[in-house]
Amino acid sequence: MNQLLPPTLEWKTKRKETAAAIRSRCPLQPHVGLVLGSGLGALAGEISAAVTIPYNEIPHFPISTVEGHSGELVLGRLEGIPVIAMNGRLHYYEGYSMQQLAFPIWVMRTLGAEILIATNAAGGVNRAFQPGDLMIITDHINWMFNNPLIGPNDPELGVRFPSMAQAYSWDLIELAQRAADAESIHVQRGVYIAVTGPAYTSRAESEIYRLLRADAVGMSTVPEVIAATHAGMRTLGISCITDVAKDPKAGTRGILTHEEVLEVANRSKPRFLALMRAILRELSKEYEA
Repeated sequence: MNQLLPPTLEWKTKRKETAAAIRSRCPLQPHVGLVLGSGLGALAGEISAAVTIPYNEIPHFPISTVEGHSGELVLGRLEGIPVIAMNGRLHYYEGYSMQQLAFPIWVMRTLGAEILIATNAAGGVNRAFQPGDLMIITDHINWMFNNPLIGPNDPELGVRFPSMAQAYSWDLIELAQRAADAESIHVQRGVYIAVTGPAYTSRAESEIYRLLRADAVGMSTVPEVIAATHAGMRTLGISCITDVAKDPKAGTRGILTHEEVLEVANRSKPRFLALMRAILRELSKEYEA
């Protein structure tokens, strides 16, 4: 079957078949879907009573090919909340279509997930940021010039023209801030701009993103959030800032490598895990109510 078709009958059939296959391995109905970015997959290891399913064992599921992305679904409980976690995401630069990037989110929603928490490693555009900062995403700019909702609309998922004005749920942003404060974890807030990659941005591009009032730049998250918002999910985004663009007048910026991105994300792991668990504890109050 043609993997590039929009979410018409073929995509609808696929997501239902995929959801049924996952249910046959684990009957848990997730409340929260998690997408774990580069170097941030350690949270999957915190899930209790976990059922782990490699992507290559899931029908119709794309395969993650990037270092730092394990490529498996993990279902279980975190802080008492039933979750489904993507330990390793998919990227546009891997050659997947926007619909394929959205597909795991559609499957999460079909399984019953009502909240999406998407995490990523991102470059800092805001010069006040420091490598290792955690940033709560308040809004995004889609600089990928494509959209997973292009094509015929699937009304079972959502309306034809969904609003992105509150794509990042304000109540979840405030909940994440409370969680950070409770753990004495300093967090930034800011706008995330998504680009296609896989090349890291030039200094001139970083200056353009600053003019657009972006605070961080990355190669993911936005297609997932668009799909989740369209499907009626509440969304929260967390970025780990792995480097910060300097003023081009200050001299040559060092050459950034993927290994350095993973190294900074790994250094940030304890605070990231503490923040995510604190967020889920806050969410557990709502879930139990």
